[in-house]
Amino acid sequence: MSEISDPISEALEHSGGGDGEKDARSKLNSIIAASVAIVATFMAVCNVKGGNVVQAMGKTQSEVIDTWSFFQAKSTKQNLAEAAIDQLTLQRETAHLTDAQNATLDKRLESYREKVARYETEKNDLKKKVDGLEKEYERLNVKDDQFDISESLLSIGIALLGITALTQKRPLLVVALGLSGFGLVIGLSGFLGWNLRPEWLAKIIGA
Repeated sequence: MSEISDPISEALEHSGGGDGEKDARSKLNSIIAASVAIVATFMAVCNVKGGNVVQAMGKTQSEVIDTWSFFQAKSTKQNLAEAAIDQLTLQRETAHLTDAQNATLDKRLESYREKVARYETEKNDLKKKVDGLEKEYERLNVKDDQFDISESLLSIGIALLGITALTQKRPLLVVALGLSGFGLVIGLSGFLGWNLRPEWLAKIIGA
């Protein structure tokens, strides 16, 4: 948190107001100090939440991999069962078997057909599960991008607030507050589930 505390300390030092400092300068520095405190606090919360989202993404991705592994296993078993059906069917049609032998083959064929049907149902269920997990991963990825974008904007905002405290340039304060405000909105979008993610900005910062 040192990268956050340093700009805060710097802004607070400038807000102390020396004996010969004008009221306007003191007011500006008070605004800067309050803004830095609010922005830094929100950024710290976003950082924690972003870490939790990354962990959830990892867990979801692991579930997707495991589910696809189960799907492949079911596919393999289904293929083996279908091959057995083909073999038994050919045997029943070409071999000269007794009625008892044919009855035994019919039971085995029915058993394999039931397995094929079961595997197909289980595969469909697994595919639906994967589709749901992938949608959840995409949702979490959007939230992760939102928190990354928010932290980037807030970091820039804090840096500009620190420069504003040194230079006392009010236009710079407007820019700093504008970027910080935008970062707060993007961060709130992550918390509240709003689908707000500037794609152009995500590409710039690599989110």
